[in-house]
Formats: sequence, C-alpha cells, structure tokens
Amino acid sequence: MGKRKWLATLLAIVMVLSLVFTGCGSSTETGSNKGGKKSGKKLVVWTFTDEVQKMIQDYYLVDNPNLGYEIEIVIIPNEQYQSKIDPALQAGKDAPDVFAIEAGYAKKYLNSKLTMPLKDLGIEDSDLAAITTYVKDAARDSEGVLKGISWQSCPGAFFYRRSLAEKYLGVSEPADVQSLLKDFPTFLETAKKIKAASNDSVKMLAGPGEVSQVFFANRKDGWVVDNKLVIDPKIDEYLEITKALESEGLTAQADQWSEGWYAGMSGDHIFGYVLPTWGLHYVLKENAENKDKGTTTAGDWAMVQGPGAYFWGGTWLVARQGTKMKDEAKDLLSYLTLNEGFLEKWAKDTGDLMSNETVVNKIKDTYTEPFLAGQNHYQEFAEMARNVDASILTGSDLDIQEQLSEQVTAYSKGEKDKETAIKDFKANVKNIFPDLEVN
Repeated sequence: MGKRKWLATLLAIVMVLSLVFTGCGSSTETGSNKGGKKSGKKLVVWTFTDEVQKMIQDYYLVDNPNLGYEIEIVIIPNEQYQSKIDPALQAGKDAPDVFAIEAGYAKKYLNSKLTMPLKDLGIEDSDLAAITTYVKDAARDSEGVLKGISWQSCPGAFFYRRSLAEKYLGVSEPADVQSLLKDFPTFLETAKKIKAASNDSVKMLAGPGEVSQVFFANRKDGWVVDNKLVIDPKIDEYLEITKALESEGLTAQADQWSEGWYAGMSGDHIFGYVLPTWGLHYVLKENAENKDKGTTTAGDWAMVQGPGAYFWGGTWLVARQGTKMKDEAKDLLSYLTLNEGFLEKWAKDTGDLMSNETVVNKIKDTYTEPFLAGQNHYQEFAEMARNVDASILTGSDLDIQEQLSEQVTAYSKGEKDKETAIKDFKANVKNIFPDLEVN
C-alpha cells in the first residue's frame, strides 16, 4: 500500500528470490508438479514493495504447496522501478508475467498494450462486485476495461496527538477534533490556536508537503484531459494554503520523509500528520519510540478524516500481455485479491484495509487499535474509502506532481510570485512531456 510505495526506497538493493513450490517434506530442490516431475515452468513477478513477497511466501505458498512450478519475485526500489521494467516489457525478454503498479503511474501501463485485460485471464468484472469502487476505477484503461486488481484500499486520514489536542484545544476525542479540522480554512485557524496556546512550541504539521494529497484528490479534472495540461482551481487553493502555512509559521518546515519529519512522531512538537492507511502501520508505529529518551507516543494518537477525503498510494497487480503463464497468473491474482479467507487473515495480521468490502464488513465493527488508544480505525477507514474518487488519475500524475511540488515550495517561501511559479511549472511539464499541449 500502491502502497507504502515509499517502503521500496528502504530497500538498498534489488532482491531476486526464487521460491520453490513443492510438497511439504519433499526432498526435491526444484519446482515439481503433483506427479513429482520437474515442470521447468516459472512465474516471474516484479514488485516495488516487499509486501507482495510476504503474501506469496507466507500465505500463497502455505495454502498451495504443490503448484509444481517456480515463482521468481524481483523487488526493485520504487525510484528505479519504471526505468527497469519499461525496457523489459518493451523487449519481452526476461519480462515479468505479473507486475505491480502504483497509483502515481498506473494509467501509463493500463493504457498501454503491455497489460492484459482481466477478462482475458478469466477474471470477470462480476467477480469483483465486492471490491471498493475507487480501487476498480483506478485500474481501468481509457476505454473502461479493467486490467488491474488490488487487495487493498488506501484512503487517507489525519492522525493527531490526543494529549496535545487536550492541552491546547481542550478536546481530544475524534468527533470533537474533526470539527476543528473539517476544511482548510478551519484547519488553518486551529493551527494558529495551537501555535498561540503552546507559545509556538507545537506546530500543526511537520511540513506543508503532505497536504498536497488532499488537494490532488479533490480536483474536478485530472492533470491531462484530451492531451492538454489542466490546472484545476484546487491547485490555486493548494498554493495559497501552503503559503499560509509557511508565512504563519504553522509547520516545522521539515521535508517529508526527512529525519526532522520523522522526529515529530516521537516528540511533543508536532500535532499531527496527513497519512493514509499504510501510514499508520509503516510510518507512525515505526517511529513512535524515542530510543534516546526511552519514551514512546504509542497510545496517544487518534485518527480523523481531516480537511477532505483522499487516497494515497496503493499497489495494483497486472498481467503482462503475451505471458505464457496465464493460468498461473490468474491463480495468483485471484488468491491475493479475491480469496476472502486469505484477505481476512492478511487484514487481521497486518491491519491493512482490504479492498473487498465483504471482508471489511466481517471485521470492521470489532476492530480496535491500541496505538490509537483503542479507536476502531478500521471502521473509520472503511467509511472514508467510500468517499474516494479515482476517476481523474492519469499516467503522468507522479511526474507532473513532482514538478508542481518544486514550484509550490518556491512560492510558499516567497522565492517566486504565483505567476512565475505557474509559468515555470508549465515549462517544466512541457520539457518532460513535449507532446502535451500546455497553454
């Protein structure tokens, strides 16, 4: 969770793991079929997240010990992923049979001839009736054909410190705090209150960058419409809110994913973080402990929607057009994304929000999270997922948004006026996408 896309950056090297699927207790060292003969077949899976490896190794292998073929998993850091997989897909040599894509560039592959419609694998739209709508919409090509599938849903939220809310706002429960963060004008006013009440020792955010996800998700139009760059009015609001956060001194000015940004999760100087489902388990929980002081913020957090519904990241699995392992690819995708028994186990083991609403409904009413002081975050996330719209995604989103981020930072710090920032943004986008119409 697209998915904890950032997790891939933690991998220092490309790992290639060959998993031999044989019967339990078998003495053979290579893949074998149920008859004991070596099949010589291999299903190759490429991914940017080690979650896929864990799902296959610890669940799929255990539940299917006699597949009779080898599965090779290649994990590539996300920042290198496209540059590695593109030439392999184009050449068709040493290319994966199944590969992962994330929201920021998913449409690039979905809209190409490199990916196979799920129905060609034998997976019909009707088989995905229980899957959250936005998860399916994000995996359709420009003609509406469903070509990818995900086990997870990644709606976003705002995580805040209960003790800081009580001390500086006089409330700490989610319903009360949400009313103070319900939209960005209210969000800014609350940030100012926290700053004043704490004598500027506590900031609303570690840095302004993370609010971008909320604005991107709430645009009416995507970045590219009819091959034209579209700058939605929400982007102007994004520029102004970021400028206000900067000029009013409402953040700690820490770059996202930097040491200073993480430090706020174990300290007492950051009120909250804008993060999706995976942010709870792989970001907040991993950084709540201050080892130098021997303290932790675990149990002092809570979760609300914040200023707007959004989703962030997510991992979709697709099959390569031309694979000779269609049946094996179907079996793997069906297990990892549609097998309710597996999905329920994965949800309970990891806390990951499933895309399958049938599974979510089985567990959401009784879920509690000690890290959030017993809050039922699963139920909250399930409601948030229904408000997400993924229809505006394009294959250029990641690259375009990276260019915008540079200009937003320059504008918020007063290094450029808005007109110059937008002009430079357009010029940079045109350089990257010379065939795109940019006015």
